[in-house]
Amino acid sequence: MTEILFYHLKGQSLEQVLPPLLQKSLERGWRVVVQASSDERVDALDAHLWTWRDDAFLPHGTARDPEAAEQPIVLTASAENPNGAAVRFLVDGANLAADAGDYQRIVLLFDGDDPEALEMARMRWSEAKTSGAEVTYWKADENGRWQRQMGA
Repeated sequence: MTEILFYHLKGQSLEQVLPPLLQKSLERGWRVVVQASSDERVDALDAHLWTWRDDAFLPHGTARDPEAAEQPIVLTASAENPNGAAVRFLVDGANLAADAGDYQRIVLLFDGDDPEALEMARMRWSEAKTSGAEVTYWKADENGRWQRQMGA
């Protein structure tokens, strides 16, 4: 069964939150695909992941790269899964793919300060619950550590 995790970003940017989550996925041995809403956003995230920390490296590429199938992390603006990832991150309002059930885990990150993003997350939460997926909701505490929220 696919597990769908909703990450509520509040006072944190996607650029702050995404790299550590990707790093944890790689530490667990998972291949990852990150779906953004546009090619321009993919390019911006690609550039950011190269420079996010001086002491860390996240091996990645974009779906346009010839070696995309070999990359542990692939950034894309479409529903493709060029590296056979078990985990899919959805950012910037990217749509849930029709093959969502093929993933072990889907991580939906949304901006809690954006009313439109919040409403979209609520709608996707309802859809996920209705589909029978295992759904969890996460918020960062005052120290920036992710905490599972009960009763969401």
